[in-house]
Amino acid sequence: MPLTASVFIATSLDGYISRADGAIDWLETANATIPPGEDCGYADFIESVDVLVMGRNTFDLVIGFPEWPYGGKPVIVLTSRPLQLPAALPVTVSVSSETPAALTKRLEAEGVRRIYVDGGITIQRFLAAGLIDDLTVTTIPVLLGSGRRLFGALDADVWLERVATRAFPFGFVQTTYRVRR
Repeated sequence: MPLTASVFIATSLDGYISRADGAIDWLETANATIPPGEDCGYADFIESVDVLVMGRNTFDLVIGFPEWPYGGKPVIVLTSRPLQLPAALPVTVSVSSETPAALTKRLEAEGVRRIYVDGGITIQRFLAAGLIDDLTVTTIPVLLGSGRRLFGALDADVWLERVATRAFPFGFVQTTYRVRR
């Protein structure tokens, strides 16, 4: 079975994943409206992946959280800059400067079946390389007006097939797409 690369991410209604400085205060405010016990499918999703691949900017944001949110799940931080991992992180966190294609090929050879690709630039790089298989995008009902967009310039159109859409009573709308090949 070939490796599958999946995205699970939230955006503002106008397509931003963070403010220009990387802040996600708007997302934290939105998450406060979620009823206790509701996680919008995240626990099931994260359980279904073998490895999380995130970009350096996302890592720099997550490392500031009160606790590491991925437990012992293997996490690979993609970066072209030197990165010294804090000793407090699980040993399952590693750093790579591989291209998306090289990383995907290596992980598949290691027996990995599904990766979670996270971080705007990293998602864009995997999309441009034709390596994303499915995307779950949760749209938050807020307009930011500017910031870091989920999607960037592409050399060619990427056609998607809608698999499912779920509207939550607190205003979030989550759509899962399969990338058409």
